[in-house]
Amino acid sequence: MSDDPIDRTLNAVGPRLKQLRLRRDVTLAELSELTGISVSTLSRLEAGLRRPTLEQLLPLARAYGATLDELVDAPPTGDPRIHMRPIASGDGATILPLTRRAGGIQAYKFIRPAGDDNAQPELRTHEGFDWLYVLNGTLRVVLGEHDMLLQAGEAAEFDTRTPHWFGATSAGPVEYLSLIGKQGERAHIRVGPKPN
Repeated sequence: MSDDPIDRTLNAVGPRLKQLRLRRDVTLAELSELTGISVSTLSRLEAGLRRPTLEQLLPLARAYGATLDELVDAPPTGDPRIHMRPIASGDGATILPLTRRAGGIQAYKFIRPAGDDNAQPELRTHEGFDWLYVLNGTLRVVLGEHDMLLQAGEAAEFDTRTPHWFGATSAGPVEYLSLIGKQGERAHIRVGPKPN
C-alpha cells in the first residue's frame, strides 16, 4: 500500500462513490442515465478497479449534489477561511455567495444601494423558493399585490412563481440574506415556544 496521500485519496474514492449511491438508493443504471457514464465504468470505479478522472468526477458530483472535495474526501487545506468573491449586478447591488455546495439551497448576502421610492418595480417569476432575512436597513418587497417594508430582523419566504421584486428604499442601502432553492425546496424554519 502506498504512503502517498494522493494515492490514498484516490484509492478511497471507489468505496465513497458506492456509499453515496447506496445512501441515495440509486441503481447503477439510474446513475448512468444521470451522468452519461457507462454502468460498467461506474461499477469498476466503485470497486476500485479503475481510478476516476476529472471528466467522471464532475458529473458524479453534480448527480450527488456534492463538491469534488466532498466526493473524494480531499484532505483539509488547514485554512478554514472562505474567500468570498463579490459579484456586481447590473442594478448596482453587490452579491456575496455564501455557499459553495453544488445543488440544493444556495445562500447569498445582498447589499443594495438606496433606491427610488417612485420607481415602478419590474415583477419577475421563476421556479423555486426564496427566503429573505434583513440584516440592516429597509427592504421593500413586492409579492403579487402585496407591497411591504421589511426591517432589520424580519424575514419573508415565498414561492418564486409569485410575481415578485425587492430593493432598497430612498431611506438608504439595505443588506439582507437570501436562501434560494430550486423548485420544491424550501428553507425550513424551526420555531420554539416563546419564553415566559
